[in-house]
Amino acid sequence: MPDSVPGHAPVAGTPRSGPRLRQPFPLAAFHPRLRDSLRDYDRATFAKDLAAGLTVGVVALPLAMAFAIASGLPPQAGLFTAIIAGFLIAALGGSPVQIGGPAGAFIVIVYGIVARYGVANLLIATILAGMLLFAMGLFRLGTLVRFIPVAIVIGFTNGIAVLIMVSQIGDFLGLRTGKLPGDFLSQMRVLGQALPTISWPTVALALGSLAVVAGWSRLARLADRRRHAAPAPAQPPAAPGRWSRVLSMVPGTVVALVLATAANALLELPVETIGTRFGGIPQGLPPFALPHLSWQLAQQLLAPTLTIALLGAIESLLCARVADSLIDDRHDPNQELMAQGIANIVTPFFGGLPATGTIARTVTNVRSGGRTPVAGIIHAATLLVIMLAAAPLASAIPLATLAAILLYVAWNMGEWHVFGLAHLKRFSNNYRIIMLGTFVLTVVFDLTVAVQVGLVLACLFFIYRMASLTQIEPIAPAELPPAPGGALPAGEVQAYRMTGALFFGAVNKVEALIDPRDRSQPAPAVLILEVGKLVALDTTGLDTLDALRRTLARRGGTLVVCNAAAQVFSLMRRAGFLERMGPENCCDTLAAACARAGVLLAGRAARDAAQATQAAPAAPPA
Repeated sequence: MPDSVPGHAPVAGTPRSGPRLRQPFPLAAFHPRLRDSLRDYDRATFAKDLAAGLTVGVVALPLAMAFAIASGLPPQAGLFTAIIAGFLIAALGGSPVQIGGPAGAFIVIVYGIVARYGVANLLIATILAGMLLFAMGLFRLGTLVRFIPVAIVIGFTNGIAVLIMVSQIGDFLGLRTGKLPGDFLSQMRVLGQALPTISWPTVALALGSLAVVAGWSRLARLADRRRHAAPAPAQPPAAPGRWSRVLSMVPGTVVALVLATAANALLELPVETIGTRFGGIPQGLPPFALPHLSWQLAQQLLAPTLTIALLGAIESLLCARVADSLIDDRHDPNQELMAQGIANIVTPFFGGLPATGTIARTVTNVRSGGRTPVAGIIHAATLLVIMLAAAPLASAIPLATLAAILLYVAWNMGEWHVFGLAHLKRFSNNYRIIMLGTFVLTVVFDLTVAVQVGLVLACLFFIYRMASLTQIEPIAPAELPPAPGGALPAGEVQAYRMTGALFFGAVNKVEALIDPRDRSQPAPAVLILEVGKLVALDTTGLDTLDALRRTLARRGGTLVVCNAAAQVFSLMRRAGFLERMGPENCCDTLAAACARAGVLLAGRAARDAAQATQAAPAAPPA
């Protein structure tokens, strides 16, 4: 058979000097989206970015402090992260509207790392994770994150939301728990033992803050609907009222923060504040500090590094995809990962947390009019100005209010409808097992175990599904084209049509054709495999075909393969299978395979006749 794939013409346009050498690992170009956005930048766009950046900066203020406190770190760590990482992700990222900073998804991860390894090792793990993120983007691995099944993403997102809620129960109720342990079961035991220390003024302030956050957000959504509602045909469009604009622009978290801080200052409530626990917030960025890094320490921090990098990549790219749907754009995932990597390398040198893209702040940026990375840069500058000017006021912020804000964020973070029977009935058992298993493992153990087990289950279910789609069906003798010598005898020629993918999970279907241990099973003289609809073949599948060929050869039969696709034929040729089978036994069409079977049967009949003649006794002399 010629050294080409049937039905596939050679690639045209090849230089006469020979094929051009390709780079084995093509690197992604470092091209921040800010460069493209500034080409046609004008005053009107800047006005929109300015308004959006100021709004997002105000929104990010309480969240940054709350995320840091919930992670077991002082509130200024969250502010430093939001300022430095927010600036770098906006200036160097691959999305025009992505807002970076500390994220709620990292709370549980960071808290566990701090409890087990300490703050210094958290900073080192974050730097190593940043290097890994940058390498992932550089080697164009940004699209691989999309291969993680949505069931795993939903499972660990809901699990993280539950863990965030549990971590805030102590501050919400004013319990005297001390520093909570890192695992879920121990946290629940400590919280249960501390229930007699509940502080009712703290509970009242926390419930009031939660009511303000939830109620203000609901009023803002109603006002936004009224602003964008289409007027009746007979009425001119009404101008939005002042209160409607205020409700839409001012976030409920800031309103709750201001009201709770004022109430605490006026009433002198016996509640814990940022000042009583942390001593306040410094006015300015911390000095650059170089953490001690050694190879032995890096080996111990391998698991936290992988966890931070994996979660950061998933969170940032999911956020960027949400932003794409809002502005009808498409982000560069590799550039986004490189920007996330740089941000996580730089931020720990100033005492910051792991950073990633944040969905809530990114959506706020888009809805506030932001369309370029300039809005993200303004958001970081806004936080810096607020910290420099109003840091002393932060000492009076009640921790119960920050706990209420985090409870609201965690509730909105989870997709709780997926646990309903009506939702679960729509999907297969595989989806339910992966999603619920990832959720339970995230809550009871940790995110790393949950994602690992979830991916293993997803792979196993995928292998099972692909194996079930692989079919080997017999071709009836009446459907076989006749050979030149006439119809093929049904007993001596068997033909099968293979569809799907012949890989390690489906080789048992080929092994079932002929059992090499069962000598009583009759073997055909010619076995034809029509593989035109076989879309993929791996080395295990090829080894199984070779075992089938050897079994047939030991019993005097021949394997004939026809209509091989490009990938199947290429692997057969490169692995030497065609030489062992005989190139003449690899045919272009089923008709050619039947003709080859006729030739093989004729040759076999001739050999049998010759052997019978030689074995016959000589005739006696007359």
